[in-house]
Amino acid sequence: MPEFPSPWNIVLSTIVFFISAWYFNRLLNDQDIPKGMTRSLLVFVLACMLSWGAGELIDWMQGSQSKADARQDVSKLLKQIGGEQPSE
Repeated sequence: MPEFPSPWNIVLSTIVFFISAWYFNRLLNDQDIPKGMTRSLLVFVLACMLSWGAGELIDWMQGSQSKADARQDVSKLLKQIGGEQPSE
């Protein structure tokens, strides 16, 4: 089963993306680099890298639950609602 990012990861990495894209655009404007496809691609790639790094940092700080713990949590939940346990 794939692991999905936490809500904090999505929110904060989106914020980091827009701030870093604004910053890189401003930095390149100050250096009088003309606008174009190459510059836009550079800004996009740099902003994506910072955003991804921020998301990974957030996930690392939160820690991830092991698969064995997740299975036990599902088993406990099924017992509480009166369902059957999944077979392993």
